[in-house]
Amino acid sequence: MDILRPKEKNASKTHPSDDKLLNSGIVLICHSAGLAAQPCKALLYRKHGNPSQVVQLEDVDLPPMGAKDVLVKMLAAPINPSDINMIQGTYAILPDLPAVGGNEGVAGVIEVGCQVKSLKTGDWVIPKDAGLGTWRTEAVLAEDDVISLSNDIPLLSAATLGVNPCTAFRMLSDFEDLKPGDSVIQNAANSGVGQAVIQIAAARGINTINVVRDRPEFTQLSDRLKAMGGTHVIKEEALRRPEMKELFKTCPKPKLALNGVGGKSATELLRHLQFGGSMVTYGGMAKQPVTVPVSALIFKDVKVRGFWVTQWKRDHSSDGRAFRAMLDELCHLIKQGKLTAPACTEVGLRDYNKALDTAMQPFTSAKQVLIM
Repeated sequence: MDILRPKEKNASKTHPSDDKLLNSGIVLICHSAGLAAQPCKALLYRKHGNPSQVVQLEDVDLPPMGAKDVLVKMLAAPINPSDINMIQGTYAILPDLPAVGGNEGVAGVIEVGCQVKSLKTGDWVIPKDAGLGTWRTEAVLAEDDVISLSNDIPLLSAATLGVNPCTAFRMLSDFEDLKPGDSVIQNAANSGVGQAVIQIAAARGINTINVVRDRPEFTQLSDRLKAMGGTHVIKEEALRRPEMKELFKTCPKPKLALNGVGGKSATELLRHLQFGGSMVTYGGMAKQPVTVPVSALIFKDVKVRGFWVTQWKRDHSSDGRAFRAMLDELCHLIKQGKLTAPACTEVGLRDYNKALDTAMQPFTSAKQVLIM
């Protein structure tokens, strides 16, 4: 059962340039068949349902390595809401079953096929697309399915880089021409995306108005988000109060609103946009539709858009320069200390049930990260 290789690769064919190397007397040893590594451990699900009931830790044989494949050791992989939804069978894309869980994570390259050009032993890599299955100890992957990452950044930053920071980066870059001194308003500001938005915006000199649900530890949360670079942190109830007028005396009205909640929260964000501003929806935690007042469309000419980082990656898969440039810029911010991983709890792979249960709890303050 070959469930650890996302796609079949034509591994046995050689490249025309190999003939020159053979004729020069250099012997090429190419992986083609029968050179599989030892069995690895993987978190598999054979049907959709409650993750705590359908996910199992199993021993799985690795497939043979092909000439354009790499053998990797998974280092760390987070549990994201999209991972949970995929296991439940409610996500927009679903892998064939049985499947390995996890869409994000970082791995170290421990062996490369003889036709691999862009990677070498010791490189860190992350998935280029969703559905790769990162909750496992080792994997044989196609060179084209991963992209290298600077290996001198913190492990947790690398493991959590491919989804939330990329989502934040693209939303801050692609919808409005934001300049230093401009403002962005966002709900779910304490989420992984929200924290990345705060830090990337701060590095660009952009103000952030950060909206969070009320909670007993609101003051501590507010202090933490401000320490990251958040300009203002407010409760959702404050969006309709006169204090917003006071806030906008020192901070310009936002050009961009980022909505990860939906429902009333999204409608309230819209009310505070500048004329012609954009609201971008990337999540719907409230599981309620976005309601747009007619007046906002007619009199403020707001734009209502959506964003899915998986689709962005697919749209740019034929030319990897945009993805490469984004990762390089994000890694540069990490090295400068301007972009940190969200609060994480490291959990051993064998304790996956505890990690899955914790990840599904509301108001979870730390991201669960499986350490292999």
